[in-house]
Amino acid sequence: MNILFITANRLGDAVISTGLLNALITRYPTARVTVVCGPVAASLFEPCPHVERVIPLVKQRHDRHWLALWRACIGTRWDLAVDLRGSGVSLFLRAKRRRILRGGRRPGRRLGHIAGLFGIAPWPLPVTWSTVEQRRRAVELLPAGSRYLALAPTANWDGKIWPPESFAALAQDLTREGFVPVLFYGPGEDERRRAAQVIALLPLAHDLGGGRPVGEVAALLGRCALFVGNDSGLMHLAAASGIPTLGLFGPSKPSEYAPSGRCAAFVQAPGAEGEGAMVDISVAEVRDAALALLACQVSAGGG
Repeated sequence: MNILFITANRLGDAVISTGLLNALITRYPTARVTVVCGPVAASLFEPCPHVERVIPLVKQRHDRHWLALWRACIGTRWDLAVDLRGSGVSLFLRAKRRRILRGGRRPGRRLGHIAGLFGIAPWPLPVTWSTVEQRRRAVELLPAGSRYLALAPTANWDGKIWPPESFAALAQDLTREGFVPVLFYGPGEDERRRAAQVIALLPLAHDLGGGRPVGEVAALLGRCALFVGNDSGLMHLAAASGIPTLGLFGPSKPSEYAPSGRCAAFVQAPGAEGEGAMVDISVAEVRDAALALLACQVSAGGG
């Protein structure tokens, strides 16, 4: 069975879609899957054993990337084409069945919109995949014997970022609780620039940011005892990895993009949803919420 799975350009939305892909693989265990996604998200899907091909969709002027995708896929007879981008490109492919999610933003959880495309309930939680080598590398970088605190102090725009001083103060508080801070951020100079002040304030923290395959980052996150970070792709990846995950929200909406995992929660800035200022989130509130998440994990039987 051939499945074409067209998902998001951004990492966060791509991670959210992994639950649906995993549900389809469970339903069709002999399926051969081709994933279409943004270049940043490509290494998220490459370790999945059912994925035969990942096509990074690089945007081109005048939407010519969709023509390039059509050319790459027209030679295959697809048993199922899933388009979470609302592009409609699958309408011009040879596909027995199609599921196309309407494009654009709308109220409600993105996770629910995706699950609703197949009427799946409860909504399938996001998952991650890593290779044996990526898991081995994660053990080398974060060996057993410490309680690692994953911090993700960046986001795709500055308005979504909790102040660096607040991240540093939180890390110092949780260090006294026995945690070892680990810093995560994405590839590129912009991400490094956004993380630089936190790196400077926490010189003893493990700096694991930038340029790693997403499967390796997922394996590293899976070795952490707790994650705290801004609303970002790393937040969604942490929740998908199964660790206690606390997301911080100000000008973005948790009603749409709250982290989804076995033990996940969020702190929202004061004020109307989607209009709060990150600077107004207190360190004490985040610390208390993070420690409460650890209690949640223990009560659920976690380690």
